[in-house]
Amino acid sequence: MNAPADKDAPLREDIRLLGRMLGDTLRDQEGDAVFDLVERVRTLSIRFHRDDDAAARAELTALLDGLKRGEINPIVRAFSYFSHLANIAEDQHHIRRSRAHAIAGSKPRPGSFACALERALAAGAGAGRIADFFAASRVSPVLTAHPTEVQRKSILDCERKLAALLDERDRTLLTPEESADHVEAMRRAVLTLWQTRMLRRAKLSVMDEVANALSYYDTTFLRELPRLYNRIEDRLAAAVPGWNGNELPAFLRPGSWIGGDRDGNPYVTADMLAAALRAQSRKALGYYLEQLHRLGAGLSSTSLLIAISPEMQALADASPDRNPHRDDEPYRRAIAGLYARLAATARVLDDLEAPLHAVAAAAPYANAAEFAADLDILHRSLVASRAALLAHGRLRRLRRAVSVFGFHLAPLDLRQNSDVHERTVHELFEAARPGTDYAGRSEDGRIALLLAELATPRLLSSPFVAYAEETAGELAIFRTARAMHERYGAAAIENIVISKTDGVSDLLEVALLAKEAGLLLPREGALAVNIVPLFETIGDLAACGATMDKLLGLPAYRRLLAARGNVQEVMLGYSDSNKDGGFLASGWALYRAETELIEVFAKHGIVLRLFHGRGGSVGRGGGPSYQAILAQPAGAVQGGIRITEQGEAIASKFANPELGRRNLEIFAAATLEASLLPHAHDAPQPPYLAAMAELADHALKAYRGLVYETPGFERYFWESTVIAEIAALNIGSRPASRKKTTAIEDLRAIPWVFSWAQCRLMLPGWYGFGAAVAAWRAAHGAAGMALLAEMNREWGFFRTLLSNMDMVLAKTDIAIAERYSLLVKDDALREAIFPRLKAERQAAIDALLEITGQRELLDGNPLLKRSIRNRFPYLDPLNHVQIELLRRYRAGAADERDKRSIHLTINGIAAGLRNSG
Repeated sequence: MNAPADKDAPLREDIRLLGRMLGDTLRDQEGDAVFDLVERVRTLSIRFHRDDDAAARAELTALLDGLKRGEINPIVRAFSYFSHLANIAEDQHHIRRSRAHAIAGSKPRPGSFACALERALAAGAGAGRIADFFAASRVSPVLTAHPTEVQRKSILDCERKLAALLDERDRTLLTPEESADHVEAMRRAVLTLWQTRMLRRAKLSVMDEVANALSYYDTTFLRELPRLYNRIEDRLAAAVPGWNGNELPAFLRPGSWIGGDRDGNPYVTADMLAAALRAQSRKALGYYLEQLHRLGAGLSSTSLLIAISPEMQALADASPDRNPHRDDEPYRRAIAGLYARLAATARVLDDLEAPLHAVAAAAPYANAAEFAADLDILHRSLVASRAALLAHGRLRRLRRAVSVFGFHLAPLDLRQNSDVHERTVHELFEAARPGTDYAGRSEDGRIALLLAELATPRLLSSPFVAYAEETAGELAIFRTARAMHERYGAAAIENIVISKTDGVSDLLEVALLAKEAGLLLPREGALAVNIVPLFETIGDLAACGATMDKLLGLPAYRRLLAARGNVQEVMLGYSDSNKDGGFLASGWALYRAETELIEVFAKHGIVLRLFHGRGGSVGRGGGPSYQAILAQPAGAVQGGIRITEQGEAIASKFANPELGRRNLEIFAAATLEASLLPHAHDAPQPPYLAAMAELADHALKAYRGLVYETPGFERYFWESTVIAEIAALNIGSRPASRKKTTAIEDLRAIPWVFSWAQCRLMLPGWYGFGAAVAAWRAAHGAAGMALLAEMNREWGFFRTLLSNMDMVLAKTDIAIAERYSLLVKDDALREAIFPRLKAERQAAIDALLEITGQRELLDGNPLLKRSIRNRFPYLDPLNHVQIELLRRYRAGAADERDKRSIHLTINGIAAGLRNSG
């Protein structure tokens, strides 16, 4: 009997190949001495991890602590790049395994649309119900520019090239000569990577962040999303009895915050908003022009051999293309006309010149729907002339792209803090009616004043008043949003998100500002945008049901909602609630908020659409998207869900086109399953809810007792992590803190989580769980622990919480974290805090293993366990070097090279952990 094939052998081969190429490059570029030093560090680190060899660790520590300045930079770069290359190899292995699964004709995998559809059909969902799902569905990953993506675009471009070469090597049968050329191309890519600067020399601007995000449209969204739609439509036609065959509405669309998120970012102005949308539109129109040119080159059908529809004939006749060589090629003539009109559109909208000259001047399109209508004429004519096969290639993908991306590419959300809106509205009232004292009124007094103002079309603002800079800036943003609607269509800006929402007046303030810009018309009851509250803290999440109940009970607001299809979006903040109350209490507060919102919205007959503000790390709500969506309580999805994609999670999900399409498919599949399938965990038993509430209460006390009530903890955090250095790193346009203080309350959740990840403690992803389970056991004994084990088996929400914590605990390293604690100058402070962290981490691990029945962390996730085993020996040296560099830097004994090396270690550790911020 043959032994089973080792499915991971190709991965190990790729990692070895890339590692050898990196080593050869290192030796060639830096010399034998540096290569030998890197190899010595590597072998010692592997020996320690493989054998738990204390002598190897001591030798490694001494070697790294004794590095000279000239030796540090190449070592840091070498180990950082190994993590980058390992990421590429792992991504390629995921693609390889998915392809092997598909080629073998195996049962569809969970997370695929085919599997979700199969399950829906088995549960009795027929063609009508599935069609209704797509008609009402809205699924959107929303890209945000938060400062945890530390990779330069130039580095990402090099890595994409290398990934493409690895993929080509997998799929192509090469001759010996071709194989040699291919290896040389890979070596060239590795060398280019080595010679490319890792760090940015200047801080990112908002437009730099916009450009970085748009690069994912080049690689993934514009090309792969239409392919995914086509596959879904084909699967529906093949698998669903009685399927109508109609094309699906644009239910899956990416969104963006980049250029519209003003919360704490003074660089996002009205001009920046317009520039961001112009850049987006240029990307969409440039892609359409390219695809039209290629479509025209391929559609050479002659009227001497085929018949065309009358509307197609009219379109060809209207074309300015008068080339006699194309007299008998109606499709080419028509496409030349479409190209001329689209080129004129690009020039008028965005000052964009088409890459190829149009055959003649033509009138621009008024909107994307006009362009789509012309493409539909081509499609219908081809289908009618028995050339549907031609219609189902590039033309089908282009038509789908236009339906999804329009002329605006992606809806750009606006976001601002409710405090800013309050100050703006206060000044507007004071300028128009001095003594109104809006800010000094009670919540009910504010609501009454705002409702009265919303009932009249009269404006509060005046062009003859010199408003404060903040107020003038807010008015300019809303007016620019209105102008962008007129230029690109209402889909360009659909949502206005209100950070720190804690009352009804916060939403009515935005309604008033929308009225000032003409986005709300009181007489007509018309509202051109969705007003989206963001509930972020534990307290605000607890009160959000009551807040929305009060809001939806206002007839004036209900009239506005009717103009938006009676759909109200609510955003839930994972990051700040976690920083506020810890991982377990935050997770429970979010779950309870969802269940309360579901009840409130059902009571009022309004459709709830949830927007999940998740980060890349578990400490900011991250984790596998498929499981997270399925773990939502019953009624939380309803065919609509939006989820933020942040930091390095964007690159890991969407930098590779095939992985990008797979991740987009997961969104669609999970939303279908969560909407149409009954799940046992949808209605948890009352004992589960009571247990979870008790655990969350204990965890909240433990977390806040450490973070907010322990004297000196703020100083411990700043001295034992790289937070100060992260704040100085050129990784985003936004400051690390909302205010110029070191208070944890004012620190953004992103650098908070990112800093704990760098020191390998990852505190926000687990702290408080061990204490909570200990208190639970003391109160409920063995029967209580049996109940927790049952909850893990039977309740998807609880199981997902533990699975995410399992992942984050596996990435911690208490020995390395202890070395970071030695950076704290006050010995007494360190001894008062670090032993608590160490004990709570061990308590969390012990409790997790007992509840799940695992012998070790990640027993239930062998793929991640393998990944950690492969990459952590290459991470440890980076942490060791970072600690020594921090010690030198903070002692004033470092130079500019040391500072750059610190930033390089931050880069390398983030790459190795993958979801750290």
